[in-house]
Amino acid sequence: MKALMLREYGRLEMVEMPVPEAGDDELLVRVRACGICGSDVHGLDGSTGRRIPPIVMGHEAAGVVEKVGAAVKGFRPGDRVTFDSTIWCGNCWFCRQGRMNLCDNRRVLGVSCAEYRRHGAFAEYVAVPERVAYRLPAEMPFEHAAMIEAVSIAVHAAGRAGVRPGDAALVVGAGMIGTLAIQALRLAGCAAMIAADIEPSRLEMARRAGAEHTVDARLADAAAQVIKAAGGRGADVALEVAGSSAALKLAVGAVRKGGTVVLVGNSSPTVELALQAAVSRELDLRGSCASNGEYPRCIELVAGGRIDVRPLLSALAPLEEGPRWFSRLYAREAGLMKVVLVP
Repeated sequence: MKALMLREYGRLEMVEMPVPEAGDDELLVRVRACGICGSDVHGLDGSTGRRIPPIVMGHEAAGVVEKVGAAVKGFRPGDRVTFDSTIWCGNCWFCRQGRMNLCDNRRVLGVSCAEYRRHGAFAEYVAVPERVAYRLPAEMPFEHAAMIEAVSIAVHAAGRAGVRPGDAALVVGAGMIGTLAIQALRLAGCAAMIAADIEPSRLEMARRAGAEHTVDARLADAAAQVIKAAGGRGADVALEVAGSSAALKLAVGAVRKGGTVVLVGNSSPTVELALQAAVSRELDLRGSCASNGEYPRCIELVAGGRIDVRPLLSALAPLEEGPRWFSRLYAREAGLMKVVLVP
């Protein structure tokens, strides 16, 4: 099969690989669409440490079941599916508690780190366990289905925020996940939505997604602008989606006393925290990792148009053009959001 491999940092190339074998509990899926995630772009230069070459990246995908393993009961060849990127074991303490995203034996499609390597979906075929696969509505385009993984991260993060009806919410980082989070927070009951970013094109996208107020995060008074937009007290909840010290500083500075900051972005291994501000204002800091069982609801939200992924799709391109699109995304080309590759 054809696959797009990260041969070494900074070098992607098309290669021929064997079609993966589906285990007894696995599906062999013919990939019909796979999105380029921001974490894949960061993996291109090795900055995250989670894409050690050689590795076939790609975890935001959808396709058609080609074959099923001997123990598979819920799917058959021809089924249209998407799948979670997190491969959880189902046996460890965390899985038994229903927190599969924290599985002790967690593996992620398209990730290669010190502990494991699992090739992903920038390829014609990928094998995934039945337990992480979900059937798709017949009318959902594969390129939209490939964005369900990102939707699930946003919905999970909104759930971690503990939103109450009427809350004012801030999203710092209006990229793919941030823009989806704006929609998810609105569905959770937020009455006022504020978005902050350093790129005007992303702020415009945030406005189209439902943010009434947008703030240039580079400004010295950005936190004051957020506080004013939130009624003078500060945002009740803030999602930090950029994964940087500057973004966390803004989130902590703009949330009200006793408010909640959810940490979603993880592009930087470490960031600085305004510790005294967090302690003296008794903030709740909560991490949000991937998703945990939200896939069925997210499929319904996208299928019903309650979360709209269409404006976020910048390009649909053949897998062979992947290196060029990676380069454009790595250069942070203005206006470029989600690129979906088609094997």
